[in-house]
Amino acid sequence: MANSPQARKRARQAETRRQRNMAQRSTLRTFVKKVIKAIRAEDKDAAVQAYKEAVPRIDRAARKGLIHANKAARHKSRLNAHIKAMA
Repeated sequence: MANSPQARKRARQAETRRQRNMAQRSTLRTFVKKVIKAIRAEDKDAAVQAYKEAVPRIDRAARKGLIHANKAARHKSRLNAHIKAMA
């Protein structure tokens, strides 16, 4: 356990950041799942709309360091490819 005041503060900060990261990651996954659900339902309009809502969230997560930039690009590329294949 943290004994010095600095270590106690660092432990508090780490917990706060962990909670925030978990919430943001959960939100990101929810938006990606909405796109996947629309793709599986073969509803192209809903998939395109969900994709447009998910892209800024994915980009923001990458910019803030929540996920790697390459992972963000991979998500966007694969989701977009699935949507284009629906036509």
